[in-house]
Amino acid sequence: MTKYIFVTGGVVSGLGKGITVASLGRLLKARGYRVVTQKFDPYINRRPGQLNPYEHGEVFVTDDGTEADLDLGHYERFIGESLTENSSMTMGKIYWSVLNKEQENAYNGATIQVVPHVTNEIKERVLQAGKGASAGDIVITEVGGIVGDFESLPILEALRQIAYDVGRENVVFVHITLVPYLDYIGEMKTKPSQHSVKDLLNLGIQPDVIVCRSDRPIPDEMRAKLALYCNVEARAVIQNAHAESVYEVPLLLEEENFANILCDKLRLESGQPDLTEWRTLVEKHKNPKKQTTIGLVGQYASLRDAYLSVAEALSHAGIQQELKVNIEWIPAKDVCEDKLKNLDGIILAGGIGEELSWGKAKTVEYAHANKIPFLGIGNGFQVALGINEFEESSGAKTCKLTPSSKTATAYGADIIEERFRSYCNNVPANENWLISEDGTVAELIDHPWFICVQFHPEYKSRINKASPLFVSFLQAVTGL
Repeated sequence: MTKYIFVTGGVVSGLGKGITVASLGRLLKARGYRVVTQKFDPYINRRPGQLNPYEHGEVFVTDDGTEADLDLGHYERFIGESLTENSSMTMGKIYWSVLNKEQENAYNGATIQVVPHVTNEIKERVLQAGKGASAGDIVITEVGGIVGDFESLPILEALRQIAYDVGRENVVFVHITLVPYLDYIGEMKTKPSQHSVKDLLNLGIQPDVIVCRSDRPIPDEMRAKLALYCNVEARAVIQNAHAESVYEVPLLLEEENFANILCDKLRLESGQPDLTEWRTLVEKHKNPKKQTTIGLVGQYASLRDAYLSVAEALSHAGIQQELKVNIEWIPAKDVCEDKLKNLDGIILAGGIGEELSWGKAKTVEYAHANKIPFLGIGNGFQVALGINEFEESSGAKTCKLTPSSKTATAYGADIIEERFRSYCNNVPANENWLISEDGTVAELIDHPWFICVQFHPEYKSRINKASPLFVSFLQAVTGL
């Protein structure tokens, strides 16, 4: 029978629920289980792709064209599985579905209510993840926001009902919370976590495991206190310590026996996880042999999460070459020669609907004139080629590369599949550019390495399978 892990957060946002879910997925997959991850966000928006990057960070795109929260990127990068629209739910999508069903008289004229109609819709999306050809042995569902948010109540009620429906032995509730250290009194406090768990209990949910974030080790007596007052086993109070790299988090949680405890509570065989490759990659990440500095220019570069996948793809390519990649984050409006002159390479990233600002054009001109390795992605392609018209077109598409081009050499193939957010149908011919047959790639002819792509190669990059284009870019930067 499918097992379910529901992950909630308390006290404050930003505690790393997404990284915890992704890490747990990696640990369970390393034990041989098929894992499906999904996230429910409480906001009413139906289209995450239209959310302000300054509020939510980047929009992540899946193969099937779903535009989703950036946490889905963490899930894919850690677990190594491509996700679908079933992994990204908002309350806006839920309410929209319920109202459409009401329009079609699917409820036979019944009065539409949050319970049971909205909660049943949520339950259906969770349970569906455990069915069909792509079903998982274990479904991990993350609830966005924190317990206590008014908008989250229908989601939490639906999860409570699922535990009742499928049997409590098939469900584990994991609650992530904060254990702060107050410098002015020199003491660590558990009271915020106690109150957060109390909020869950008021909703009929007893957490089975508490994952604590803290900037220092949590003493055993503090863990015992949390266990006593939150009604969990002492071994089930887990510390999620700060790490040098997010990719180290699965290893730290493994030391805490996190996955073993969950397997035990779900009555699953734990076994010995195979984390050999992961440990090797983390060691390479922590102990690079050389370093380089890359400028990342973008409309929203003042918020690093707005280009999270680009930064991670650089990290992956760096790990493959035992190279530390230092990123200079440069908002397009702040571009000037002083910010560009000391860079080893430049990436111009962007998003749908951005104007062709002076700063972006200046970046292209500078990289061209100074022969600096340059990678233009999405809107960066449009800026470099002076294209103003494009259409929204999210999802994976087949691309035909020019044989023997730098891009084809990087991929080792003439036909590839990558993910898009927008698409220009009519790319004009230009004698200065080598443009692929389908117009998805353009290479500047009189430059050592100047490539612009309509697709977003960062979305498919993994720590153990770096994007070929990012690898080639860093090889050009380092002269390899």
